[in-house]
Amino acid sequence: MNWRDMPPLSALRAFAAFAETGNLQQAGEQLNVSHAAISQQLRHLETHMGVPLLDRSGRALRLTSEGEQLAQALALGFGAIRSAVQDLTSRGAGQPLHVTCTPMFATHWLMPRLAGFRQAYPDVDLVIDPTGEVVRLAPGGIDIALRYGTGTWPGLEAEMLLASPMVVVAAPGLLDKRTVTTPEDLLDLPWLEEIGTNEASVWLRSRGVQDGVKAGRVVLPGNLLMEALRAGQGVAVSVREFVALDVAAGRLTELFCEEKGRGYHIVHRPGLLRPGARHFVNWLRRERDSTPLI
Repeated sequence: MNWRDMPPLSALRAFAAFAETGNLQQAGEQLNVSHAAISQQLRHLETHMGVPLLDRSGRALRLTSEGEQLAQALALGFGAIRSAVQDLTSRGAGQPLHVTCTPMFATHWLMPRLAGFRQAYPDVDLVIDPTGEVVRLAPGGIDIALRYGTGTWPGLEAEMLLASPMVVVAAPGLLDKRTVTTPEDLLDLPWLEEIGTNEASVWLRSRGVQDGVKAGRVVLPGNLLMEALRAGQGVAVSVREFVALDVAAGRLTELFCEEKGRGYHIVHRPGLLRPGARHFVNWLRRERDSTPLI
């Protein structure tokens, strides 16, 4: 097909809308433009084709025989396009939207806000997979991951959702007024980690700590980790956002803070998202934009 010989798509859409409604005003409303814009597109189309498509001899515009022929062709063509688009966009519509995130993120950020998404999109079935493990994003599986890091995951698209550094915290009672200036000052205390994560080990290695934790580690679910942390059962590495209220209230003490530039990201495979996933991502962005970042 020689595409250069084809009229502009905007002119064909305007003509098809007029042929369908028989009225410039209504055609403009369908395309969200003025009736003058529709009239101008129709004249451009006639000029491009060199064929009279409209009879302007009466009080109202009418299609000529050539205009009728083009209108029938466009009705078939645009109808086929519409059917194909609806078929493609509806694929997977019956499958639930799968989202993975850590239990801590689900408890402290996602679940308190999720009722808003359910209210805005009641037709989107949602499955939340709270796990500390990094789940592979594969077609037919997880749609959206909410991951903590710098946003560099090869082969995936990532967008910052919640910027917050990592901090090391403990209850004042566990510290018992000890002076903490280096990570080695904490090695004789037990450390707490969320199931499926290794934040404590990674943080200690990043600070050059060679000796292991002498009092051992306790691995437990995110909600229990916070209870154990407040009860003085160990030291933990956490996202500052999730412990900020406890630190402000004096229930926890912030001992170290990691460099900024890290946070939770919206992560998905490259390419177009299916409708449910697109709605969820847009909702996450609105929640982010309405919440001050740290």
